[in-house]
Amino acid sequence: MTSHVTRSEAETSALGRALGRRLSAGDVVLLAGPLGAGKTAFVRGLAEGLGCDPEDVSSPTFTIVQRYDGPLPLQHVDLYRLSPVETDDLALEDLMENAVMAVEWPERWPRAPVDAIAVAIEPDGDTTRRITASIDLAPEPAA
Repeated sequence: MTSHVTRSEAETSALGRALGRRLSAGDVVLLAGPLGAGKTAFVRGLAEGLGCDPEDVSSPTFTIVQRYDGPLPLQHVDLYRLSPVETDDLALEDLMENAVMAVEWPERWPRAPVDAIAVAIEPDGDTTRRITASIDLAPEPAA
C-alpha cells in the first residue's frame, strides 16, 4: 500500500491522471471514501489519463453508470444507491471488456475482481486528502 497527501482538487485529479496513463482495458479501480471525499475528482483525472475528456466526468449517483469515450473508454460506476444483491444484477463484469472501470462504493460489489486496484480517499480538512492505494500512484519518471 502506498499513501499520498493531496492539498487541492487539482492534486487529487493529478494522482488519478498518473494512474490512468498506466491502465489497460479490463483494469478495475475500486474507489472507497465518504461522500465528498474527492472520488469524482480522482475519476476526472483518471479519465484524462486515459485520453477521455475530463469535462464530461460527473458523479453517476443517479445514473449508476456513465461511459466516457476516448482511446481507452472509461466506465464510471457509482453503487451508492444499490444493495449488494442489486449490484449483482448489473453484470458489471460485462462493462470491463475493452474499457477501464472505476467503481465508487465498491463495498456494495461482493464479486469485485480480486486483482482490482483499491484506492481509498479520506478527507483531512477542507481540501486535504489522504489517498491510499494498493499500487503506487506516483507518476513514472520520464525516460
